Amino acid sequence: MAITQLSAFLENTPGTLCEAVKAITNAGVNIRALSVADTKDFGILRVIVSDTEKTKEALSAETIIQETAVIAVKMNDKAGALSDILSILKAADINVEYVYAFTGAVQGNAYVVLRVDDVTVAEQILNQNGIQTLNNEDLSDFLK
Repeated sequence: MAITQLSAFLENTPGTLCEAVKAITNAGVNIRALSVADTKDFGILRVIVSDTEKTKEALSAETIIQETAVIAVKMNDKAGALSDILSILKAADINVEYVYAFTGAVQGNAYVVLRVDDVTVAEQILNQNGIQTLNNEDLSDFLK
């Protein structure tokens, strides 16, 4: 049930992020989650969107785009929820490469996106421990 994340490599200059987001918006695509990691010369825009193909088309002229399978997990919006998830993955010796989180439209729910070294095993371990992983359709339903 992995979800698709798009990563776009952007030049780290004024307005570049704005133009990328405008391109996605002008394509009629909803950005569901977003993260930017930066270095001196470039940034990596990571997005979960309502339409990956439209987003790739909208950004293709401007940047290199990569698709990555990531895990989205629904969790309670309370202290310790992320720690519990990470502890389960640690116990299974699954490496977390990066993570970002966001809250949803439903009070008390939060979501975390995890890039791990083995998506399939991580999802199995999380589900076996009562942690709900989501697919692209689930995100669409939960974030309305």
